[in-house]
Amino acid sequence: MKKELQTLLNEIEELKTKLDQYRYLESNKVAKAFELEYTYESNRIEGNTLTLQETALVVEKGLTISGKSLQEHMEAINHTHGIEYVKELVREKTPLTETIIRDIHRLILQSIDNTNAGYYRTVQVLISGATFVPPQPLLVPGQIESFFSWYQAEKNNLHPVILSAEMHERLVTIHPFIDGNGRTSRLLMNLILLQNGYPIAILKGDADSRLQYYKALETAQTEHNKEPFFELIATNVKATLNKVLQTLGH
Repeated sequence: MKKELQTLLNEIEELKTKLDQYRYLESNKVAKAFELEYTYESNRIEGNTLTLQETALVVEKGLTISGKSLQEHMEAINHTHGIEYVKELVREKTPLTETIIRDIHRLILQSIDNTNAGYYRTVQVLISGATFVPPQPLLVPGQIESFFSWYQAEKNNLHPVILSAEMHERLVTIHPFIDGNGRTSRLLMNLILLQNGYPIAILKGDADSRLQYYKALETAQTEHNKEPFFELIATNVKATLNKVLQTLGH
């Protein structure tokens, strides 16, 4: 592991120790604000054009935004359901299974594409603008099996931030679904972070951040170098920790 990454992880641990002392002060309102921002940014990465304010109106007030598609509204609502589901799994200490990943995906595509929601793809897909080609559909079930074997073998050996980044990268590389792979992988990453007492990592969806995210993913997929992606996720976890502590006034 590169020195920079190790330094980042050490800084994260210091911030987490600080946050752990103030856990009882964390208000529901603070958590809700972060979850809303996460929904907004995660959908924005995928091209959703709702603003943060519009996302809040759709999710919290059930309003319809004129000029925005039904799909964009559903993406905001569905992602919120995805977060609720992930939080429930953490509360109930439910171990991660293949069914959980399919359930997260089902929530993401609900009322958008019910035929494919929760089901692995049966066709070959290409990622626009990327040189990496996801595996053939016939290989997906076997790769998911290997993905879980790897998780069972490594879940107690890796730093939770690295584990969450690995699972994110591995799932999005298998690209098991016809659509919604990014959102599902980011929710899986945050499920692992929450299980280990970290706040959710919010990856930004503006043009520069999105480009950086896809570039780091492609480096992992085509050059088998995951360090840039790990650094990107660790930097985001650190930023969220700082933001939470700041919001709590510490």
